[in-house]
Amino acid sequence: MALGASQRLHDGVAAVETMTRFALAVLALASGVYTYLGARSILDGSPTAVFFAALIYSASVSVGIYAFWSYMARFYPHVTTRTGRAGMLFVMAIGAAMIMAMSSWLNAAALAGSAAVEQHLSETVEDYTTDLDRAYQNALSVQGLLPDIQRAGERFAQLAGVERQSGSLTGTTGSGSVVQLLSQMSAQMKGLENGINASREQVADLFAQGQKRLEAMRTLVSAPGAIEPRADQFSTEAVALTGIITSLAQTSVAPSIRRAADDLSLGFIAPVPDGAAPDLINRQNQVMETVKASVTSQSKALAKAADDILSRPPVVERRFVPLSSAAAVLEYAPDFIPAWAGAISIDLLPGVMVFILAVVHGAIRRQEEDMPFAERITAAELLQALEIQRAVSAMGAVTPATPPEPLGPVEAELEPGDIADEHNNITNLDLKSRRDRTHVAPGPDA
Repeated sequence: MALGASQRLHDGVAAVETMTRFALAVLALASGVYTYLGARSILDGSPTAVFFAALIYSASVSVGIYAFWSYMARFYPHVTTRTGRAGMLFVMAIGAAMIMAMSSWLNAAALAGSAAVEQHLSETVEDYTTDLDRAYQNALSVQGLLPDIQRAGERFAQLAGVERQSGSLTGTTGSGSVVQLLSQMSAQMKGLENGINASREQVADLFAQGQKRLEAMRTLVSAPGAIEPRADQFSTEAVALTGIITSLAQTSVAPSIRRAADDLSLGFIAPVPDGAAPDLINRQNQVMETVKASVTSQSKALAKAADDILSRPPVVERRFVPLSSAAAVLEYAPDFIPAWAGAISIDLLPGVMVFILAVVHGAIRRQEEDMPFAERITAAELLQALEIQRAVSAMGAVTPATPPEPLGPVEAELEPGDIADEHNNITNLDLKSRRDRTHVAPGPDA
């Protein structure tokens, strides 16, 4: 039973030998084709030079993969010692790592290179969208100061009007020094308000331009066709969008408001009281001091609000870095695990066949070791042992004093009884064959 199973395994190994070579050749060829596609995407130069360079590289990869796995399939299953197996496994690990380094990532680039580049462009669009929004929010943050500035300007203007008509501040109607000072403060607030309103229009226009650029970039990401021309046009749009974001950062009027707030308090110049009576002059001075205190308070509030705006982190200028398909699949490898798995499997699948052969040959060796020696010996080895036995017997009859020659490893394991039995069996078979040859069948006349 064991001999039959062992023989069937031997027959199976012989039957799949051609298939194994064919499978290795097909896998090596497939890996070479995808390696060619991946190598062509990262090479620069004339089309002819790129074609031949990629072709030679892919051919070298195919030959190397076929040779490596052929050697492993031929030698690894027959190495039985633990040290030899460990050494072969170490060599297999080094070879597999080299194959992955020179082929698998290019296979992945051929399988998912375009998708990886599109992934890179898509994430770049999201980054630029975030930068544009931040720049727009920083530029619009100054608009939050507009209500306070408007209220302060209106308050100064109203006080000037009331003082002019009823003299509620100094007790004397007319356009005197107090009215002049209040009108001056109102005019300064109005100037800040106009500056903020003008910047708002400019900011809105720049933001609209940036939105158009982003829309064009999104269209390029999802458009059909080859990825290389789309990536080139995308780079152009990215440069233009970077300029818009920089312009947005430069249009902020927060620094101008900060300087104007300092000027309100530090550059405060009160006019000389123009009252005719000393009592009126005294009242004008008191009102001017009150106005100065109000202006100082307003200046501190504006300066603090401007400092809060200026303390926001600025938008760092982003530089678009185009990636080749091979670099993109490495950069975004976690997003393309199926493509990587397929690319690696093409190169390392022969290793599975090597281990299958190793398991089968190991089973064959264990089955043959469990069989008796008489079942393991072949007919040729048995005949050779008998010839040696006859020679030894003849030499012993002529020269008994001469020691017999040592038997070989096959003959040494045979017991004398086994040799005698086998000798008798062969003698009987020889006699039977002679009788068969000398026996003549009766003719038709008999």
